[in-house]
Amino acid sequence: MLKNVDIILAEDTRHSKKLLLHLDISKPIRAFHEHNEREKTKAIISELYSGKSIALISDAGTPLISDPGYFLVAKAKKEGLRVIHIPGARALIAALSASGLASDSFTF
Repeated sequence: MLKNVDIILAEDTRHSKKLLLHLDISKPIRAFHEHNEREKTKAIISELYSGKSIALISDAGTPLISDPGYFLVAKAKKEGLRVIHIPGARALIAALSASGLASDSFTF
């Protein structure tokens, strides 16, 4: 899937570049973290509307679950944009991270 997107957003591009290099993926990568998430979301939403496909990856864990992404996903869902999660080991976390619901605190 990452080979098919136009842009990759990553919490720490230094770590993510190593993974992408290992997977032989050469795509533009941008920093997207808790300190710039709100200011970058509007531009990212505009790029999605222009037809670009954008992936959000995490250094360790799942985006939105102790990682950035909630504000972006919530805004995308509110705008009616499609959010796809590539599931990992836990279906609950996959559903939560693509739902647009608050993910900074939840109980299961």
